[in-house]
Amino acid sequence: MTEEQVGRVVKFFAKPSVAAVEVTSGTIKKGDTLKFKGHTTDFTDQVVSMEINNQPVEEAKLGDLIGIKVKDRVRENDKVYKVVE
Repeated sequence: MTEEQVGRVVKFFAKPSVAAVEVTSGTIKKGDTLKFKGHTTDFTDQVVSMEINNQPVEEAKLGDLIGIKVKDRVRENDKVYKVVE
């Protein structure tokens, strides 16, 4: 399995457990497995719900700012990697 960096965490919203992620390269699709890695963060999660401006989307591309539901806490500037089989 390889990992390619696709974005970084801009903000985390604790109550809905949503990470605001800026896409810095490639694309992120619903169903992708993402790895969140940072100073105290290290977990993988599957993208089950993704939004841009509160509208559900299937895919995000370079430059998009997306909200992704996550299972654990993430922090600002954590790196986001796409896990490729």
